[in-house]
Amino acid sequence: MITTTKRLIKICILLACAVLLTGCVNDSSAEEKQESTEDQAMSDPVKGETDHPAESTKAVPEIVEADWSSYFNGRNGTAVVYDTASQKYTIYNRDLAATRSSPCSTFKIVSSLIGLENGIIDPENSTRTWSGEIFWNEDWNKDIDFREAFRTSCVWYYRQVIDEIGEDLMQRELDRLQYGNCDISDWEGTLNTNNNNRALTGFWLESSLKISPKEQVEVMERIFGKDSEYSEETQDELKEVMLLPEIDNTDLSIYGKTGMGKADGMVADAWFTGFAESTTGEIYFCVRLGRTDGMDVSSSLAKEIAIQIVSDYCA
Repeated sequence: MITTTKRLIKICILLACAVLLTGCVNDSSAEEKQESTEDQAMSDPVKGETDHPAESTKAVPEIVEADWSSYFNGRNGTAVVYDTASQKYTIYNRDLAATRSSPCSTFKIVSSLIGLENGIIDPENSTRTWSGEIFWNEDWNKDIDFREAFRTSCVWYYRQVIDEIGEDLMQRELDRLQYGNCDISDWEGTLNTNNNNRALTGFWLESSLKISPKEQVEVMERIFGKDSEYSEETQDELKEVMLLPEIDNTDLSIYGKTGMGKADGMVADAWFTGFAESTTGEIYFCVRLGRTDGMDVSSSLAKEIAIQIVSDYCA
């Protein structure tokens, strides 16, 4: 009896030792596995802590202020230039450069982008039929295709394009571009007191959508920059219609779009925004003129000022 009891005690002791030994082995294996994973993470740039999104490692651009008042000749206005080579913003009238207002017809760059990228605009089969309504701009009173509609800034053409894009896709794309306040809530353009003809108004014309000049520059860089998410074909189509043929300089090409809106019968927004390619690299720019009592304010003047600033900057 005593011998049997001793044997049972011995067996229990052996079992307990085996359990303890197994636990130690498992703990050791877990620690080795964890150390192996951490070592791999430190040496693997994809999975380790050295893996950061591109935007987090991208250098923060420098911002400098410039006295470009001579270009504006007393007018209320601002200019923003972003130089990709030096990653530097040069800004005149910083407060106005950060102030949001209606993009007006500069938005045709974005609506064209979305239409082209999503197959809503086929440049080779893009003619839309004129309704027969007589518009103030004689260039709009006919059947018109994409390229001519962009160059003549035909509102009724783009009203149709934007309706075909639809609210859901438009909202997604504006969010993707981080386009100003991204507010398309006034889809019909009822807030625009200058025009109640639906064919000639919408959320982008003195209505709910707002963007600042600096944000315009940022959007241009997102569309045409080296990290663009848009197809090369779409970019090339846009560049074709945005190119300024009047720039007779083999070392400089300027691309852009005008836009103009009124409030209380006075020009409140006059824009020219786009980008330029030169021998030193690409720059993105925006010029905006605001209301200036007693002085001429127009999108054609904004364009003229922008060409002067960009040409001098790239010289």
